[in-house]
Amino acid sequence: MNTNKKITLPLDGLAGLKQNWSADVLSGFMVSLLALPLSLGIAKASDFPNPMYGVLTAIIGGMVVSIMAGSKITIKGPAAGLIVIIAGAVSEFGGGETGWHMALGAIVAAAVVQVLFGVLKLGKLGDIFPLSAVHGMLAAIGLIIISKQLHILLGVNPLGENGKPLVEPIELIEALPHTFATIADRMPIVITGLVCLAVVFGTPLLPIKALKKIPVPMIVLLVAIPLAMYLGLKDMKGGLVKFDKPFTQIIGLNVSFDGIGQMGTFIKYVILFALIGSLESLLTVKAIDGLDPFRRKSNANKDLIAVGAGNVLAGILGGLPMISEVARSSANVNNGAKTRWANFFHGVFLLIFMLFLTPVIQLIPNAALAAMLIGVGFKLAHPKEFLHTWHIGKEQFVIFVTTIVFTLGVDLLVGVGAGILVKIIMYLASGVAFKDMFKAPVKVINQEGDYFVDIEKSAVFTNWLGIKKELEALPSGSNVHVNLAKTHLIDHSTMENLHHFKQDYEENGGQFSIAGLDNHASFSDHKLAARKKK
Repeated sequence: MNTNKKITLPLDGLAGLKQNWSADVLSGFMVSLLALPLSLGIAKASDFPNPMYGVLTAIIGGMVVSIMAGSKITIKGPAAGLIVIIAGAVSEFGGGETGWHMALGAIVAAAVVQVLFGVLKLGKLGDIFPLSAVHGMLAAIGLIIISKQLHILLGVNPLGENGKPLVEPIELIEALPHTFATIADRMPIVITGLVCLAVVFGTPLLPIKALKKIPVPMIVLLVAIPLAMYLGLKDMKGGLVKFDKPFTQIIGLNVSFDGIGQMGTFIKYVILFALIGSLESLLTVKAIDGLDPFRRKSNANKDLIAVGAGNVLAGILGGLPMISEVARSSANVNNGAKTRWANFFHGVFLLIFMLFLTPVIQLIPNAALAAMLIGVGFKLAHPKEFLHTWHIGKEQFVIFVTTIVFTLGVDLLVGVGAGILVKIIMYLASGVAFKDMFKAPVKVINQEGDYFVDIEKSAVFTNWLGIKKELEALPSGSNVHVNLAKTHLIDHSTMENLHHFKQDYEENGGQFSIAGLDNHASFSDHKLAARKKK
């Protein structure tokens, strides 16, 4: 029996604005304080010619995309998880202004693909990737962010022999000894960076309730700006954020499709922007739905269309690609946002900042932005991610580490592909027939309102969409009994997906049970570990 009390949902549209404007304005303002420095830092780390282009993307994500989005309380904007891809695109297309213009072409083309994903109802895209490979990809991105931002924190933008900024993670790591050896030449920047880093990691540990209500990036800036003025960073190369033009003058028709001449590179980055951007967005929407106090479920396909449309506009005007961003969306929930208007107001406040407060923004030290991004990177590659994956199962850890190694050593697309390939090889080694990886026989029997679902052969990430389709066809509010006794293998991704499906189904008034695992050996003592028939 479902005991959840009926929740009165906030109104949407203009009625929602009238009903919830005070809560959404306040949350939008608080999120904008978080989004401003992160958007500037992401743009700089992505080697875009002006850090304001990151804020441009956040403004579009707020003021434009919020109106048509399929999610109610996610925040749209540039993401640290795409830094690696964006900087790689700028570099491979020639670097500098030329590389930026061509990278924008790939961003716009990928955005069109994102719209098509939504139109073709591929919002379930996130369900077809093994979770360990996805987490490995995110951890690798975190390590790459840290490897680049450590240099910036210490006052260096490392260049290769060709004079272009280094973007390959192995090269960035190899350059660290030289950066550390020369810190005496940039001591004011180094001091500022280290103090900011201490604030990033130390503030959450302080037992002061008042600090919990202020975004950590704003605390960083409140410390960094006076410190930078005292240490004289204004007169040092690379010391402070600099804008060479007013915000209104950076916006224009900046996209170039000349990159199509480098067809292989162009297609590679279109795939990366479309695939990784969509995947990160979908995972964020799914996570924020779980935090929504009103238990609203987003329309993933509609949200992909909205994000894709926003990326078309951002790419044309010169901005970075956007996603539904998890840290800002979580802050939005925590600040009491009720509707999509919080995202809209976050964009409005960012526009006000860029039009009227740029002299203040240009007092921000670059080292402070680097410290914030190192904090983001550390969360993505936190040691607990490694320990958690090991706890789930050694086979998951192998997939996780394989994805990281190939991402660091080759690139992101190869890394994810390597993780998936390793998992498929493991299936074959476990005795799963190749044909059973992509289709699981599912039988549904209705006995007077009780639904008995028998799944046979294998239940793995590659055939989960077929299983999910059968489960979603069941009427809500029923008693559902899933029997896995006839499966040879159930992988971790499917165990976790079944767990989430069970939670959602029971929140909507139904009952959902999973049985038939007594004759399966678990790969670890984790409750969602993979299982193989004894």
